[in-house]
Amino acid sequence: MTDIRVLVVEDEPLLAEAHSAYTERVPGFVVVGVAHTARAAMAALRANDGGDVDLVLLDFRLPDLHGLDVCRALRAAGSSVDVLAVTSARDLAVVRTAVSLGVTHYLLKPFTFAAFRDKLERYADYRAQALADGEVAAQHDVDRMFATLRGTAGHSLPKGLDAQTLNRVRAALTDGTGVQVGLSATEVSAATGISRVTARRYLEYLVTIDRAVRTPRYGTPGRPEVEYRPR
Repeated sequence: MTDIRVLVVEDEPLLAEAHSAYTERVPGFVVVGVAHTARAAMAALRANDGGDVDLVLLDFRLPDLHGLDVCRALRAAGSSVDVLAVTSARDLAVVRTAVSLGVTHYLLKPFTFAAFRDKLERYADYRAQALADGEVAAQHDVDRMFATLRGTAGHSLPKGLDAQTLNRVRAALTDGTGVQVGLSATEVSAATGISRVTARRYLEYLVTIDRAVRTPRYGTPGRPEVEYRPR
């Protein structure tokens, strides 16, 4: 699959630059434009009927128009481009309206790179499933698509695991530039500051929800060490 093309819409230049840099660090994503106003965003999306953009990272508090109005204009124009809200708006009415307008994710500022990357990776997984040829075989296929988009395997975390530590473990499975790496539980423990046993629990959980793969690592004396790599 080709890279997912992203338009960053953010009125603060430094934040727009940061969001662009974050996006480029996630494998499979490329920034094709940056807009600082709703007018500029709409102009960019009207070019070639929006065909050059797959996903819009949309700030809601723009100087000339609210982000929700941008979403309304897009849908009224028949645009099916996906929108990921990147905003500080916490009003539940805004959240409800965003959902009704087809916003795929809602990311509150401020956020960490790990949280940002998680949203993009979930979107990429969902998009790969949604763009596949043919039909869904059964209800569970539809459920899996929505689970991929909306939450960790469609379930809350098991007892004893928390989302913050899970994000730290997932972040450890990159080299700091977004490139995925394979690590043992001992190496993840050293990178995150949690115990090796705890690291292994989180890594095994990632394997069970199909977010990581487990492979033997050879080259050392004795039994092969287990290595975990993001899927």
